[in-house]
Amino acid sequence: MMKQRTISAPIKTVGIGLHSGRKVTLFIKPAPVNSGIVFVRMDTPEQALVPATALAVCDTRLASVIQKDGVRVSTVEHLLSACAGLGLDNLLIELDAEEVPIMDGSAASFLFLIESAGITEQDAPRQFLIIKKPVEVREGDKLARLEPFFGFKLDFTIDFKHPAVDKTGQRFIVDFAEHAYRSEIGRARTFGFAHEVEALREIGLARGGSLDNAIVLDEHRILNNEELRYEDEFVRHKILDAIGDLYLVGHPIVGAYVAEKSGHALNNVLLRRLLEDPSSYEISEFLEKKAPPAYSQESQPLFF
Repeated sequence: MMKQRTISAPIKTVGIGLHSGRKVTLFIKPAPVNSGIVFVRMDTPEQALVPATALAVCDTRLASVIQKDGVRVSTVEHLLSACAGLGLDNLLIELDAEEVPIMDGSAASFLFLIESAGITEQDAPRQFLIIKKPVEVREGDKLARLEPFFGFKLDFTIDFKHPAVDKTGQRFIVDFAEHAYRSEIGRARTFGFAHEVEALREIGLARGGSLDNAIVLDEHRILNNEELRYEDEFVRHKILDAIGDLYLVGHPIVGAYVAEKSGHALNNVLLRRLLEDPSSYEISEFLEKKAPPAYSQESQPLFF
């Protein structure tokens, strides 16, 4: 039986919000079985709780933002991606501002912190969401689909008309029965275009963005001094984002995700479409049958 997991000890970090530009202190704490991942806004009068769920998503402009009773938590996708990659089910995440800190623009800092704290198995079976039939959403030339697959696999294609991006791979497929999240996806950084920064800041976005927490491109080249962490880092970061977005469904997914030019908005539409049709999925604990290879503790390398 695969068991639910939380962290072994509380951890703390301080960083800057990518879009707000505000300093934020983040505490990640263990949580009991079946509680899921819940954010706590410590800066609100009643220390409001905001569960990380697909139906709580209220804004998807360059980030996934969740909300409950008017209290928001922004840019949750990188931290949730790390939680998915490490197989964490139950956490209490406290922060003293609206936005999760961006750290270095990837999930690497969260992976390091969580692994430093340690991971504890809990006395309850882990629940998986199994895709039973294809679910697909489209918006123009954008596509996102979930389909049956005994494991967890993502196939993502991007199409940015930019010389520096064109030189890299614009499609990547990762099957977590064969590849580890930590090494293949976790270090891929977010990216943005210098000519868009002023307009984004006028609408309250990208105020904390810098060369320290994003790959920044002008019209012709990458402005960062350091090399790309992967030769196809751009598309791998889109997969990192997608893993975080998909984890808002509340369970690890057993299935395949296929996307073309998708983003936070279409990923959330996909989850809502899935949840609207109970015949498209089932929840399983794999008590009597072997767990999918991506999650099996017998497989190497591990997803988590």
